[in-house]
Amino acid sequence: MDNRTHAQEWQRLAEMDLSSAEYLLQMHPVPANIICFLCQQSAEKHLKGYLVLHGINPPKIHDLNELNKLCSKFSASFQDIANQCSDLTAYGVQPRYPMELIMEEQDIKRALNSARAVRDFVMALTQKKV
Repeated sequence: MDNRTHAQEWQRLAEMDLSSAEYLLQMHPVPANIICFLCQQSAEKHLKGYLVLHGINPPKIHDLNELNKLCSKFSASFQDIANQCSDLTAYGVQPRYPMELIMEEQDIKRALNSARAVRDFVMALTQKKV
């Protein structure tokens, strides 16, 4: 499988995570922890897909700050989404374990907006590389 095809597979999975997060907004009560987790997962997969596109086997980490730094080796503009990556990083592990983690509607909105921002940014850069 070539890098572009492999990267597209990462993007497809990332879109599934984000679509699932958006779908879960219909549930009552809204599963905030799962939505935020899926937003982090979407952003993580978009970043890893970008690395794959550039021939890098992505590390098995959930730290979006670190993944952003790795991506910035190919484009300094990744600094533009550093805040969104930082916002989402905490949702990669904490919501998956039984611990007190109180999330509110504003957390969900911020997570969704951050995930969309990462997606839009990476997809725009990916299109330029075609």
